[in-house]
Amino acid sequence: MAAAKAKQAEAEQDDPPEAETEVPVAAPKKKFSLKMIIMAAAGLLVIGGGGAGAYMYFGGSGHDKPVQAEVKPATFVDLPDVLVNLSNAGTDRTQYLKVKIVLELPDANVVGQIQPLMPRVIDAFQTYLRELRPTDLDGSAGLYRLKEELTRRVNSAVAPNRITAVLFKEIVVQ
Repeated sequence: MAAAKAKQAEAEQDDPPEAETEVPVAAPKKKFSLKMIIMAAAGLLVIGGGGAGAYMYFGGSGHDKPVQAEVKPATFVDLPDVLVNLSNAGTDRTQYLKVKIVLELPDANVVGQIQPLMPRVIDAFQTYLRELRPTDLDGSAGLYRLKEELTRRVNSAVAPNRITAVLFKEIVVQ
């Protein structure tokens, strides 16, 4: 038995116990967080979009043909002069408004469609303009509001057709 114990002691000296043996440890792997992945993807997207935009802007398509937009000439329709008395706020003096108006239409086909509706347009102008006070027409802001309101009223009178704008040839407040 003594020989067996001696062999066992020798074996223990040659092989260190398992708890004491060193196991080579690999370097810890870096994990990319979701935040880092999203930031990297966004950065690549911005760089790729900028490159594609620059390519398109600086003529990377290879076509040397100039692009021409089709321009339609505007059509204008003169309306008869409108003369109304303005609403006065208790003053004895009556003031009048005389307006020469031109309608701007998107194309010439609309003229034939709105011509039969002109009495409705003139009526809309008369009823609105009679309610105005002289102070409503002061300055460019007043005229801009008047132009926008008249455009809205004309478009509602000639619906489903539309006009582009109401233009003033002459405005006189007397």
